[in-house]
Formats: sequence, C-alpha cells, structure tokens
Amino acid sequence: MLTVYNCVVHAHDLRLVGLAAAICMLASFTAVNLLHHVRGSKGHMQIVWLCVSATATGFGIWATHFIAMLAFSPGLPTAYNIALTFLSLLAAILLTAVGLAVAMSSTLGAWLGGAIVGGGIAAMHYTGMAAFEIQGRIIWDPLLVAASIALGGLLGATALPVGLRPASLKWKMLGAGLLTLAICSHHFTAMAAAAIIPDPTIEISAASLPTGWLAIAVACASFVIIMLTLAGVAKELRDRRRVELEAERMRGLANAAVEGLLVCDGQTVVTVNDSFAALIGSSPNELVGAHLHQFLPDEGTRLKLFESPNVTMEGDLLKLDGTRNPVELIMRPVDFAGKPHRAVAVRDLRARKNAEQHIRFLAHHDSLTGLPNRSSFNKKLDQEIELALCAGGKLAVLCLDLDRFKEVNDLFGHATGDKMLQSVAARIGGMLDDSQVVARLSGDEFAVILSRLPNPAVAGRVAETILETLRVGSDRAAATDDVSISTSIGIAVFPDDATDRHALLTHADTALYRAKNEGRGTYRFFEASMGAAVRDRRLLEHDLRQAIARQELRLVYQPLKEIPSGKAVGFEALLRWKHPTRANVEPSEFIPLAEDTGIIISIGEWVLREACREAATWKQPLTVAVNVSPVQIHNANFAHTVHEILFETGLSPARLELEVTESALVRDLNRALGTLRRIKMLGVRIAMDDFGTGYSSLSNLRAFPFDKIKIDRSFIRSVNVNEQAAAIVRSVLGLSRALGLPVLAEGVETSAELEFLQKENCHQAQGFLLGRPADIDAFGEMTNGQGTAESPVVVPLMKTSAA
Repeated sequence: MLTVYNCVVHAHDLRLVGLAAAICMLASFTAVNLLHHVRGSKGHMQIVWLCVSATATGFGIWATHFIAMLAFSPGLPTAYNIALTFLSLLAAILLTAVGLAVAMSSTLGAWLGGAIVGGGIAAMHYTGMAAFEIQGRIIWDPLLVAASIALGGLLGATALPVGLRPASLKWKMLGAGLLTLAICSHHFTAMAAAAIIPDPTIEISAASLPTGWLAIAVACASFVIIMLTLAGVAKELRDRRRVELEAERMRGLANAAVEGLLVCDGQTVVTVNDSFAALIGSSPNELVGAHLHQFLPDEGTRLKLFESPNVTMEGDLLKLDGTRNPVELIMRPVDFAGKPHRAVAVRDLRARKNAEQHIRFLAHHDSLTGLPNRSSFNKKLDQEIELALCAGGKLAVLCLDLDRFKEVNDLFGHATGDKMLQSVAARIGGMLDDSQVVARLSGDEFAVILSRLPNPAVAGRVAETILETLRVGSDRAAATDDVSISTSIGIAVFPDDATDRHALLTHADTALYRAKNEGRGTYRFFEASMGAAVRDRRLLEHDLRQAIARQELRLVYQPLKEIPSGKAVGFEALLRWKHPTRANVEPSEFIPLAEDTGIIISIGEWVLREACREAATWKQPLTVAVNVSPVQIHNANFAHTVHEILFETGLSPARLELEVTESALVRDLNRALGTLRRIKMLGVRIAMDDFGTGYSSLSNLRAFPFDKIKIDRSFIRSVNVNEQAAAIVRSVLGLSRALGLPVLAEGVETSAELEFLQKENCHQAQGFLLGRPADIDAFGEMTNGQGTAESPVVVPLMKTSAA
C-alpha cells in the first residue's frame, strides 16, 4: 500500500511536478490579470472577459492536476476515463466562473467567490481522480480529504481579495501566488489521502484514454493557457502604455490650469495636475493610486460629489500634514484611456474665505484701528442695556474726542493723523478689561462701554486712567518728536441719566462738549443743565458755517498813528459778525469756535481777501495787515493763498502786514518758520502780536523774520499805575531800538498813556484815544486825501476785542 511520503517523494516525477507548478502559477497570474480586465469592463465585454478568465483559470487548474498525475508513477498500468476527464475540466471552468462572478460583486463577495473557486479545485480534482483507472483499488483517508478541501477553500478565499486590490504588480503576484498555493496544496494533500492497493484482477477499460493521449491534451491546455496569458499581458502592456500616454496628455493639459485637477477611476486616483499636488503638499507621482478618501475624508461630500455631476459644492481638503483647507469641488464624467472616469476640479477657497472673513470683520469693525465700529458698538450697547435692565445694574458710556485732531491732520498730514488714531486705540484697548468695550464711532470720536458698574465713581476713575495713559504716551512721544495726544471725555450713566441707547449717547456727547469748553484734556459727567448750552453751541457752529454765504460777516477798521506827528499810517481791520437773530456776536465767542471746528480756514481767507481788496482802492498808500490764526500759519497752502490774493486784488505786497501771535509758533516752530519765510519772500511784512504774553519771546524775535512788535494792551493800561508794567514796556522799547524794530502800542485809551509812550520814544499807537473801530467809509479823508504812508497799517484778521 502506498503511503503519503511514498506518494509525494517516490511516486512522483519531480521534474513534471515542477512543470505542473509553473503551469499553475502561469494560469493563476493569468486569472488574476484577466480578472482586473473584468472589473474595468462594462456591459457585454465584462461577460466576455469573465468567460475568458474562467476558462484560463479552469484550464490551469485542470492542467496542473493532470500534469501532476502524469508525474505520478505508481508502477501499475493506468489510463483515464474520457468522459470523466472532460467533466473534470468542465467542472473547473464552471465553478471558477461562478466564483469569479461572485468575487466581482463586493469586497465580501471576493472572499466568497474565492471559496467557490477553491471548491471548483476540489470538484475538478476528485472528478479527475474518478477518471483515473489503475489495476488496483484506491482507498481514501477521510481526514486528509477534508484537509485538502479546506486548504483549497481557505487559500482560494484569500487569493481573490488580495489579487483584486488596486491594480499593481505586487498585489497581482501575491494573489496569483496564493491561488497557486491553493491548487498545489489541495492536489498533493488529496493525492496523499489516496492509498492504492494493487489488484491484477481489475482490468483497464479499452475506451479509456491512454496516458500518451492525455499528455497531448494537457499540452494543448497548457498552450491555451500560455496564449491567454500572452494575450492578457500584451493587452495589459497596451492598456498601460495607452493609460500612460493619456495620463501624460491629460497632465499636460491639466497643468495649464490654475485649479487643482484629478482624474479618478471609481474613487482611485489615476492622475493629478501640479496644482492639486501643491494643494496637498506632495508630488503628482506619489498621489497616483491613492484613494479619494485620503484627500476628501467626509464621505457625505464624496457621495454628493459623485451623485451630482457638474454641480459645485464646498468641502474640506485634507493635506498630507493633517491640516484642512476649504475648497470648491465640481465633478464631471470624462473618457480616459478608453474607459469612463471622473474628473474632479478643486479650487482653493482660502483667499476667498479670508476675503469674506475680512468683509465680515469690516462690517463690524473699523478698518484703520481694528476696533468695533458704530454699528457693532450700538448693538453691544443695546445688549448691555437689556442685561442691566434685567439685573437691575448700572453701566456707563464714555464718549471721547481727541483735542485739536483736525489741526494734526492739517499740519502733519493724514498719515500722522491715522497713526495717532491707531495709537489711541491701542492704548485705550490695552488698559480695559474683558468686560469693557472701546469702539471708534467716526473720525477722532471713540466710545467706551463700562458694564456691570458698581457705582458712577468707577467710570470717573476709568476716565482718569484713560487721560493718564494718553498723557504718559504723549510725554514719551515728545521725547521722540512725535505728535502729542490729548482727549476730552463725556460720561453718561444708565439708568441715572437715560434708559435707552440714543439718549445715553446724546447725554455722553453733551458732557463731552462741556469738557472741551472747560479746558480740554479732562472729563465731565452729564448734568441736566448741560443740554441747553451744548445745543446752543452746536446751533452757533452751524450758523457760523453759513455766515460767509449769507454775507453776515464784515470788517471794521481802526486807525494806527505815529505818536510824534499824530499822522495816520494805516488801519487795523477787525472782524464782526451780525447774526440774524443773535444780533452782534462777540469775536471772543465765535473766533475760538471757528478755530476749534476748522472753520477759521475759510473765514480767514475771506477776511484776508476783503482787507486786501479794500486797501487796493485807497488813493493813499496806507498799508494793511492781517492777523492770522495759528491754524492758518500751519496750513501748508497758506503762503500760496497769500500770493494768490495779492495777485487777484492787485495790492502791493509792501502794503500788507500779517500779525502772528506767539502761540502760533510754539506748536511747530519749524513749520511756522518755513511758512513765514516764504511769505517774507513775497515782500509782505510780519508783526509779532501781543508781545510779552506768549512763550520764549526773545528766542522768537531772534528766530523769526519780524518787522514790528506790538505790545499787548494789558501792559499799556497799567503803565501809570504799576511800576512793573512800566518797566516791562521800557524794556521792550529798549530791546526794539537795539534790534532796529519799530514798536506799536495797543489799547491806548488815555492821554497819560499816550504821554508815557511819547516820552519813551514809542513809534506807533492805536486805541480808542486815537480812533474807534468803524466802517472804512468813516475814514475817507485819511484813505483818499490826507495822511502819509511812512509806516504800514495793520489790519488783524482775527482780532477778538473791540479795540
């Protein structure tokens, strides 16, 4: 009786066993390779390739069995039953076809289909063994029979899922190897299960197929397998080359696109362009063969994308570094390498999302400072008021307005003004806690909400801190020649002062105006009595803006005379405003308002033009001068305006004298000096007004090109009653003689004052004693028939007193 060991080692020709194994491996690789063609085909071609694959695999299993059987040498006469032999081939082909068809259905189907193929191996083997005729009896070992069937089924069930993984040579070879192992292990285990007992009484059927003929049949089967393998390999090579060419052409076109593009076979990436690879953070070659879920992790997005061709949608693109980018996706079916594929366009939305986020930010924030804007502030204040109403608490609103901010813009430019606003926002925002909100409402106007206020005194302390923070910052700025910052603050408390947003802001704004009127750089709480005064100031400001257009402004003139001769040498012009309902408004009331609001620029230009136009009509060459505001001096266009007015009116520059107060010099000495020097180049004379009341008078006399000094009236009215005042006037007159500058004394109202000035050799004087301000028509004799013009006549533009 033959044993397992004898069966495998002594009863087989190992050369034919090796040939059987080679045929088996070739058939298995052909089966796996053709199976991928089945998966990639559609319609009837899928059935065609499934039949080809089943036939090749079935022939391979059958040929492996019978070559191995030819290698079996039991030493007894043998033959093969023709019908059963072909039945075994048919069983191998049919069961393999069923298994492969099931394997195409799903991932789970691949395991089941592989098990069916394993069953086909067993069916073919034992049918083939039934066709085996020998002079003896075959006894089977049930345990080894069961083991052979189990090995074939398990290894077959594993082979197909492995071989059907994404198309690559590695997985194909591994799947083919497992299928080869399934066939060979089953055959030799099953052969080991058979024991042959020789029996001479058993005769071989005359109709049986001799071993030689079987060898011819097996050779034909092997040839078919080889031809199918070569055809499959040739098609694989052609397909691969076509895919490569198509991919290269597609990649060339796709790389011309700015957007990311990828082509998928199912959900497997076939090719990508450089833009998509850059989005992912990889190279194009590394992405080929990857699954789409590696880049689009959201399954819902993938399903929606494939179910809705030509429809744009948004999703998240997962990069190799783990970060996600918002993208816009659109899928379109394409024909690629002769097969239907999906092309997906990927547009990076980061720039658009950032722009949209910035737009949303700007809708609620100020673009310059980054603070909440008025809309956001109002919404926040409404919320805080509602919370305070529910909780029965208090809150405060602080309105801030930078002092003389318009002058900073006019003098130093808008870039400096913007820098100041940013600095204020940073300083105030840095000192507030999370429960306090600062916003920029408009221009140089800021506001602060102090919620959950324990008592109003806390709001006052916060206002003091803000003032101190800006003051300290300004001191540091002064050390670096930067622009100093000062602000005024108005405070209104909920619910003490108002119970709604509009009223609360109005009352805080009213308190702000009071703070500005009372010296700036301070804060004030709202009081009920403030409302009328603030409304009156705003109405006055509104009317002042219309005063020129309504022809409500006029000039009056006061004569200037030589003290020794008493002759008129010129006039000083004084500005008057006759309001339609308020009658005559005092210059001391409307001129500071004009300077605070910037209206002084237009009013000053009007006065300068009117004074020059009037002086140009005089027959006597008396000189007229214009008192200019500090705001005008620091205006970059002021020298050009003076030149333009002289050209328009035809007045000789030597007959114009501009009066400048020392306060106009200390704000920006270099800018003021540059402006005055350009005016001097025109031939215009410049006088220092109110000498002795400003800062660094002696330094200013040395630095600036003055042609005359005017002693302030506060000194003149005291020369006969105050020795110190008399000493100051004598000193100024002595200084002027040393410098070669004429001196004019203002506000001379008594003969004693005039006698003192004459005794001290003062050059010129003006005041009620020498002539009261009046319309120029009252001085017709001086301007048209009498008087000499040895000294210029000064007409101060912005004079704030009556004399």
